[in-house]
Amino acid sequence: MAIFTDSDRFVLTREDDASRYTLTRDGVLVSVLDYRDDGRTMALTRAFTIPTFRGSGYAAVVVEGAVEDIARRGDRRIDAVCWYVADWFEAHPERADLLRTR
Repeated sequence: MAIFTDSDRFVLTREDDASRYTLTRDGVLVSVLDYRDDGRTMALTRAFTIPTFRGSGYAAVVVEGAVEDIARRGDRRIDAVCWYVADWFEAHPERADLLRTR
């Protein structure tokens, strides 16, 4: 399910069957965010950018898009398992309301 497109260059997709979000640029996969969904919480477990595309901010785009998708759905909390996702939330404290409390 496509979450957003940006002038047909970028497409963020939630692939529920594979438990991941993907970001493509001009039809080429550039970044992936894996998750586990237990029906109440989405554990964001691994953000990965294809090595040749690293350093372009794509991991931040896929994480932000996933967070926005989860917020829009409104029925899940987020568990920031991946260090990159945890760092993203530290840089965006305005989204901390989405985090699962322990």
